[in-house]
Amino acid sequence: MPSNSEENLGGDLPIANRFLFELDGVEIGIFREVQGLSVTVAVEEFAEGGQNSYAHRVPGRMSWPHLVFRRGMTQSNALFDWLSKSSGEGFAGNSNALTKSTGAVTAIDSVGTRLRSWEFIDVFPVRWKGPEFAVESTDPLEEELEVAHHGFRAKTQS
Repeated sequence: MPSNSEENLGGDLPIANRFLFELDGVEIGIFREVQGLSVTVAVEEFAEGGQNSYAHRVPGRMSWPHLVFRRGMTQSNALFDWLSKSSGEGFAGNSNALTKSTGAVTAIDSVGTRLRSWEFIDVFPVRWKGPEFAVESTDPLEEELEVAHHGFRAKTQS
């Protein structure tokens, strides 16, 4: 029987339409889309001499894809500034040392309740993309951020 803090399986699925991104506890912004929240465990196979019906399988290295965040354009330069510190003059100005951060993504429902968070280890930006301009376009202006990391852990909201 589930405890009071656990939801029953098969119940109503939570819906989140906003995702908060934080770096070292500082809110960077709300995003409409986050992709890449997954982990893959490689499988190593070892054949045992004399055992011809199967090969032993054991877990190997874990790998995580980059996270990709998308949102409408804002007045803030926080994402682009963070990227600038990881390359070019900003990187050189920091003695060519990469400053990695702890990042967090939190799913937020329509009334602002934090539903669930994932904390990312050693986050650093690898790509920022601004809006595409075309006279005939009616698409909203969006920006995209891609970050690399060394894994994550789920965090329950209290």
